[in-house]
Amino acid sequence: MSTSAERRALLVVDVQPTFCEGGALPVPGGHAVAEAIARFAAAHREEYALVVTTQDWHIEPGRHFAVPPEVPDFVDTWPPHGVAGTAEAELHPALADLRPDASVRKGAYAAAYSGFEGTDEQGRELRTILQEAGITAVDVVGLAESHCVLATTLDALAAGLSARVLLDLTAPVTAEQGAAARRRMTAAGAQLLASSSV
Repeated sequence: MSTSAERRALLVVDVQPTFCEGGALPVPGGHAVAEAIARFAAAHREEYALVVTTQDWHIEPGRHFAVPPEVPDFVDTWPPHGVAGTAEAELHPALADLRPDASVRKGAYAAAYSGFEGTDEQGRELRTILQEAGITAVDVVGLAESHCVLATTLDALAAGLSARVLLDLTAPVTAEQGAAARRRMTAAGAQLLASSSV
């Protein structure tokens, strides 16, 4: 079967200072992942029909934030993070030259792990953005592999898209959670590979 009609998007998930070392909810290796994504995108930008970023952008996300904030369970409740309008919620400085075609923010008033739960400034959901661009396949990178990358990848597959996760351009909260996420993504039909092989 020919893949000549394939249109691929790069989904850059939640690469924000809030999820990097020194942030409110750091993922080990977060800064290095941000820098690696920036290098990859600069080298491969023309290979993608669309580049989309997602951001946690919490205004009042209810029970997603632990109350009191110092006692999260790190399963359903978390320390305050990705607070809308703060520097930590902006895209990582390493992505200053990324030039995304669309930017999606999620989680304003509720927990939202998947980029497919967010909208852009025009109110378009990620699925709509991809459909309007004729996207048939996505490469997913970002933070954290075990949470928002996982959820975004599963939703991409559920939307009928082909999905690849570039493992060296993501990082899990813990090694165990990363292994579990990779099992789930593989079982759902995602392809897991290194960015050097795309």
